Amino acid sequence: MIKIKVLLAEDDENLGSLLMEYLIAKSYDCDWFVNGEKAYKSFVKNHYDLCILDIMMPVKDGYTLAREIRMTNTEIPIIFLTAKSLKEDVIEGFKAGGDDYITKPFSMEELIFRIEAIIRRAKKEMISPQSEYKIGRYIFNADKQLLIYENTEHNLTTKESELLKLLCNNKNMVLERNFALKTIWIDDNYFNARSMDVYIAKLRKYLKEDPAVQILNIHGKGFKLIDK
Repeated sequence: MIKIKVLLAEDDENLGSLLMEYLIAKSYDCDWFVNGEKAYKSFVKNHYDLCILDIMMPVKDGYTLAREIRMTNTEIPIIFLTAKSLKEDVIEGFKAGGDDYITKPFSMEELIFRIEAIIRRAKKEMISPQSEYKIGRYIFNADKQLLIYENTEHNLTTKESELLKLLCNNKNMVLERNFALKTIWIDDNYFNARSMDVYIAKLRKYLKEDPAVQILNIHGKGFKLIDK
């Protein structure tokens, strides 16, 4: 079994050592660095499957490190470790290219859960690069942003198309609300959440011609595209 290789950047030596030992005990391969500059040099030379970056680090902070990583690799999942929980700091993390963040103090079990969830999503995206989907009697072309029903074509906006593609990639499964918000809108704040609800309503309207197709609200979780 090939181990998932993790790049860990954490300047707190006690926490860094503990995290590395725990990840190794959980069958991950882990390289740990105490500042962003050393971590970046290793990232350039080696292959990693996941990055866990502390934000407040000497020499090079986590935001800067994430931006540099994103310049050479747009796909690798990045989790931020932060003592900051202000909305502005969280937004800055997502803007820098982060996929998730976890606020200190945290449990090791929570970190592993976050890692496993991100890896599942990354694998799903890798094996589902398709651009055309069949939804009941509809054909959805994500590249052209077209929804086709019989002889009728409907041009979708970029966000409508991105949201419908996420729903299609999770067809008959729950699309987590926060994941959709962070993927498309970057931030899961109140206003973006309301905006997504408007787009969901529009997609329901476009798909109403086929009664076998539904977008359900899953209370407290997200949405589910049903294609019977």
